[in-house]
Amino acid sequence: MSCKSAPDKLGRLDLVKWRQDRGACNGVRPTLVKDFKIEQANLMGKFADDVGQILGRPDIHQLGARNQKFYVYFLEKGTQCDDITKKSTASKVILRFNAVGLLSEITYQNDLPE
Repeated sequence: MSCKSAPDKLGRLDLVKWRQDRGACNGVRPTLVKDFKIEQANLMGKFADDVGQILGRPDIHQLGARNQKFYVYFLEKGTQCDDITKKSTASKVILRFNAVGLLSEITYQNDLPE
């Protein structure tokens, strides 16, 4: 295992600000969405652990069928800021990792994956 520190930037995306705004509760992530979308291709094909180091711990981590994994990062303030266990309709980005742990899909939505 390597002990490298998390990067501060991913192209134009300020990762320090992204990681500090857990759950998008401080209102910073909405200002970063445009840069995230521009840089999202740089995340594709990376392992879940690497993505977690880059973007920080996901706001929600879900396990899916066939050993898939989902990382959910909220993009706007919502009910998750009061109680992360309650369903939130706030905008979010969902990162899907395949059975071997590689990021295979990035989607934007208001509902959690099934």
